[in-house]
Amino acid sequence: MKWEPFEEKARRQGFRVIAGLDEAGRGPLAGPVVAAAVVLPRTRSIKGVADSKDLTAEKREKAFALIEKRALAVGIGIVDAEEIDRLNILQASLKAMELALQELSLDPDCLLIDGLHTLRCSQAQQAIPKGDGRCLSIAAASIVAKVTRDRLMVAFHEQYPAYNFAKHKGYGTREHLRAIREYGCCPLHRQSFRTIYQLSLL
Repeated sequence: MKWEPFEEKARRQGFRVIAGLDEAGRGPLAGPVVAAAVVLPRTRSIKGVADSKDLTAEKREKAFALIEKRALAVGIGIVDAEEIDRLNILQASLKAMELALQELSLDPDCLLIDGLHTLRCSQAQQAIPKGDGRCLSIAAASIVAKVTRDRLMVAFHEQYPAYNFAKHKGYGTREHLRAIREYGCCPLHRQSFRTIYQLSLL
């Protein structure tokens, strides 16, 4: 895959530690939003890394293992459903990214962030629309965030098997909506989301 040279441009501007950031789980009706920050070594590509949405679960797991091996630092931030309801999903996603930054073992001086928004922090930042398909560091972060969230939802399935979170990961599938109608909501459901609110009125 041919990546745009965002990291190289940042290095030419004098930045030394460049972190890519992305999140997973803005759209689901249940579960946390998870963000990752990844600092990669100076490289043109890592085998198997692509936008996480374009990879199968098996390929994401393989890429995740390789990122963990090759990355200079990886940080993960998690914001649960209760806080999503309190903040709103956009602010919760940005908070998850800020938490991921705090978990890095290196202090980045430049951030490459998927999407349209920057963070409330002092580092130089660039928001990159559709960055997970354009920027290697962001793509790596998207894989780490997605794999981490999927693993959490599989674990939550053991707690709340009636909803089958292991299969749909909290997204609004027919099966999931049917389970909510039958069993009501569990603590993982995002009460501020319109679909959950409407189902609660039935």
